[in-house]
Amino acid sequence: MAETCTHVGQVKNIRAQSEGCAECLATGDTWVQLRQCMTCGHVGCCDSSHGKHASKHFHATRHPIMRSFRSGDDWAWCYIDETYLRPVPGSQAA
Repeated sequence: MAETCTHVGQVKNIRAQSEGCAECLATGDTWVQLRQCMTCGHVGCCDSSHGKHASKHFHATRHPIMRSFRSGDDWAWCYIDETYLRPVPGSQAA
């Protein structure tokens, strides 16, 4: 696991594309937690969810960083460097 993320430059200040996992909402499935892509705003479910749509989004797009989409969380994960980012790059954390 890397100690630093080399993909922070790809983070964009972008709005979430949905209020829940886009794929789960389309199929009527449920999720455990949500992640938002820091490149395009796609919202997908976490790897503890049945669909694992956040990881699938990474593998399909190679967008490296997903942030937690839970209120109060201030962390992200870089799939390529396999490291957490705290605080979220570009966040307005107090």
